Amino acid sequence: MALNTQTELPPDETAAILRRHETGVISLARDDDPYAIPISYGYDPDERTFYLRLVSSPESEKRRFLASTPTARLVVYEEETDTYRSVVAQGPLEEVERDDLSVEHIEQYGEAKRPLFEIWGEEKRDLDIHLYRLVAETLSGREITVER
Repeated sequence: MALNTQTELPPDETAAILRRHETGVISLARDDDPYAIPISYGYDPDERTFYLRLVSSPESEKRRFLASTPTARLVVYEEETDTYRSVVAQGPLEEVERDDLSVEHIEQYGEAKRPLFEIWGEEKRDLDIHLYRLVAETLSGREITVER
């Protein structure tokens, strides 16, 4: 497989990819320790903001990373025959307190469907659901076409 072309996507095409999908991979880091998990999201293109419902148990690795208020990277990607597209968003991951929720926030969280890969061994009463937002300080899209 040889690389044929690689181009940066314009903002409207980048936003279109984010609207077409509802899942991606979010990466967090603490010191030299990385952590990446699949998540679902809602997205507001006007504000360049992602809305996430993250579920964790009291002793989970995810909870330890989220407690550090990390900078996050979210990667969303798609593949069509010989074309691959990806979007990378980077910015602070901030917890949204329930008292601070607006109607607009609630609509965005409604877009963040819980994906099927979130299967928990713990009982529901042991799980905590927290709401987060990632305001993209940087947002870039890329398209790669390969020659077969």
